[in-house]
Amino acid sequence: LSRYENQITILSDYLEEFPETDEPVWILGRQHHLNTDKSKLLLDISARLWFTYRRKFSPIGGTGPSSDTGWGCMLRCGQMMLAQALICRHLGRDWQWEKHKQQPEEYHRILRCFLDRKDCCYSIHQMAQMGVGEGKSIGEWFGPNTVAQVLKKLALFDEWNSLAVYVSMDNTVVIEDIKKMCWCPAQSSSVAHSSAHLHRSALGQNKNTAGLCPGWKPLLLIIPLRLGINHINPVYIDAFKECFKMPQSLGALGGKPNNAYYFIGFLGNELIYLDPHTTQSFVDSEENGTVDDESFHCQQAPHRMKIMNLDPSVALGFFCKEECDFDNWCSLVQKEIVKQQSLRMFELVQKHPPHWPPFVPPSKPEVTTTGAELIESTDKLFELEEEFEILSV
Repeated sequence: LSRYENQITILSDYLEEFPETDEPVWILGRQHHLNTDKSKLLLDISARLWFTYRRKFSPIGGTGPSSDTGWGCMLRCGQMMLAQALICRHLGRDWQWEKHKQQPEEYHRILRCFLDRKDCCYSIHQMAQMGVGEGKSIGEWFGPNTVAQVLKKLALFDEWNSLAVYVSMDNTVVIEDIKKMCWCPAQSSSVAHSSAHLHRSALGQNKNTAGLCPGWKPLLLIIPLRLGINHINPVYIDAFKECFKMPQSLGALGGKPNNAYYFIGFLGNELIYLDPHTTQSFVDSEENGTVDDESFHCQQAPHRMKIMNLDPSVALGFFCKEECDFDNWCSLVQKEIVKQQSLRMFELVQKHPPHWPPFVPPSKPEVTTTGAELIESTDKLFELEEEFEILSV
């Protein structure tokens, strides 16, 4: 009975409509007006991939849980943020999903990355087991920073998307380090930069030939933050909202203690979010590789919460497909966040701080296993990774 009561509560929450207002709604860098294009707003939201608790998947690690209900919400939010980055990378920010409409192969390939199977690169299985190396037992709740670190490590094994994942430390984003990571080390920095503008279109195709560097690796930038002690400090609210206006926005991971949400925008002083706290049955791909995807899209009005109710531990996400996108993001941050805030939400610096350990771009460990078996080699993986990551908060 409690399960059905829970489903009824969830349904009534989703039926909450947007108010009539002249204020704009911002969703992942796009502005909507409720009075003129409410349906367009709801279509934009329903196009986001929505990952929720699932049940009846194969046990994690062979003998572990077969459902993530009650503990996997932050992992699901991390999946949603990463999926949005992959959609921007392959389909573009303005791609729209429609029920029963045939979708491109890239869409189904993105979705297959997140299915609840041990051989899918960003599955709940891979994330939970990679979390063991971050000090989290399987079935234990993750914080935003832990999910960011797990995604960074799993991305090393994802050759199709070839993402550079940068997780900031000490509330500081270092431009020099990001450029070093996104430009292939096979090219010297000067050669890479001089050829960038001449061959932008060729580099943007991101196809490896003969093992040579394709140029700029698409950047997933995650900034874990603590915006207060027990409650969010009001001084950060404007800057936090400003991030959702940026065209590079992937939203934010956060929520309330042990209750994670994927924040995708705001209306006034309310945040708009996708909620993973509903349990659906495991869905596998069909024989032809397509996925029955209706349960992966939220087709009702999304949840809202007052920004002051947000737990201060969050992680912002941004996606920069090309170097020019990152340069534009840096300009926006300088203009909207760094220069106008007396108490800055985070720092953006050009050079690597001299008192920090040297920056070493993460690279795929020399292991003989891939896919489902990569988890068995985590000891070697974490030895090779730099150890000066920020602690979970």
